[in-house]
Amino acid sequence: MAREILINASPFETRVAVVERQRLAEIFIERTRDRSIAGNIYKGRVTRVLPGMQAAFVDIGLEKAAFLHGVDLYMPLEDDDVADSGTPQEHGATAGLDPATDLPPGAEVEARPAPPRPPIEERLKKGQEIIVQVAKPPIGSKGARVTSLLSLPGRHLVFTPSAQHVGVSRRITDEAERARLKDIVEAERPPDGGFIIRTACEGLTKREIQGDVRFLLKMWRRIQQKSEQIGAPGLLHYDMDLVLRTARDVFTADTQRLIVDNPRDFQRLQDFTDTVMPRMTSRIEPYEEPEPLFDRFGIEPQIMRALERKVWLKSGGYIVIDHTEALTVIDVNTGRYVGTTNQADTVLRTNLEAVKTVVEQLRLRNIGGLIVIDLIDMEDAGHEREVHAALQEALKQDKSRTKLLPISALGLVELTRKRSRESLAHTLCKPCPTCDGRGHVKSTLTVAHEVLRRIMREGSLNPGLEQITAQVHPSVAAYLREHEETSISAIATRLDTKIIIKDAATLSEDHYEVSGVEAAA
Repeated sequence: MAREILINASPFETRVAVVERQRLAEIFIERTRDRSIAGNIYKGRVTRVLPGMQAAFVDIGLEKAAFLHGVDLYMPLEDDDVADSGTPQEHGATAGLDPATDLPPGAEVEARPAPPRPPIEERLKKGQEIIVQVAKPPIGSKGARVTSLLSLPGRHLVFTPSAQHVGVSRRITDEAERARLKDIVEAERPPDGGFIIRTACEGLTKREIQGDVRFLLKMWRRIQQKSEQIGAPGLLHYDMDLVLRTARDVFTADTQRLIVDNPRDFQRLQDFTDTVMPRMTSRIEPYEEPEPLFDRFGIEPQIMRALERKVWLKSGGYIVIDHTEALTVIDVNTGRYVGTTNQADTVLRTNLEAVKTVVEQLRLRNIGGLIVIDLIDMEDAGHEREVHAALQEALKQDKSRTKLLPISALGLVELTRKRSRESLAHTLCKPCPTCDGRGHVKSTLTVAHEVLRRIMREGSLNPGLEQITAQVHPSVAAYLREHEETSISAIATRLDTKIIIKDAATLSEDHYEVSGVEAAA
């Protein structure tokens, strides 16, 4: 599979596009003023224990208290339990990993019976200090979900301070290789911690593995030292930014090349890969053309199409994606496709094409939670089995954890997909003010960033401009002046031009005009 990673880094945001077979497969966006806190480690203070829910709230210094469920609370094991080579609580420590990793929680390491747990009120008290990691950042009105089962992911290994065990990814199937890797890591394992061997570890030399061990143990010692120095609530460890997380979690051996358009990030990526994955350094390429990177590879229009409600199939059929608070509903229609033989065959072909497209859209739009697919009714039970099998096969390409149920008597398919970050629509859009929130329009922030990218594009394609003027809706102009002054200054310096933001009350909020003035001869 032809796979490439494109990183577009600007002063105000970083965007990462994963391209498979020359089509956008996944998009990750991290805004400078709103970085995700997933994976961060905090020293928190328990504010409330809820025996009825077997959970607690923990103050980690954010606006809303974080939620800690009893199953995510580390429980020191007795000697007999340690000798049993691990428990699910250890493997739950991977909950802080990014969805792009190859180790979704509980999916990659063999499960073992856990010892019975005392109730949470016997293990936690109000006012108690506790070290926790953000497993799921705040989403909507919900606060962050945290775990005390810490995990520090490296390129090849995950260090689990609360586990005295070495686990191996199930995706490494060769028994001899599993044993070799486990022996190497076990020899390096400290007495007060464990490791999970990631799929990326397969085939590595002993020296390469030892380098990852040293890197992770050094990181853990720094966290321990800081914990002794600060009070609660306080930040102990900030996970890598999107650029380096991409190298760590997404830049796998099947990636042909990684292209980055920012010289500083190009150097950071090279330094990182030289340290932890030297085999991949040669695949990193700088992008230095005047045409913006995402324009060059046709990514911008694909992002915009990923916000549309209707998705056309190659056959002429289409799917419609609708969101409610409780679930996402996807409707399959034959549309313009009339087939070539009979109706049953037409329905089968449309459904087969649709389920593959549905999985592609779930990945691209990062849709999580409960999902219901309304297939076109099939009278042939064999056709239903064929469509269900095709959906199962397509889901193997999705690294987020999914659970699929059989097709119901009404032709409905129910599945769940792990929700670990905001959907693309939630990231780029806001509820529509003219339809009482039943639809979406681009948010002020998204439009402002589009304007900044348009300014950068104008300046890059037309070097020597004396001035670039952006006429925007007053709300967008106000946002740019209040929140993006630093970004505008950085862009002006990079382009060596003057940037003017003008209010244009006649324009709608998601429309703008950008023009340049050439320097006098």
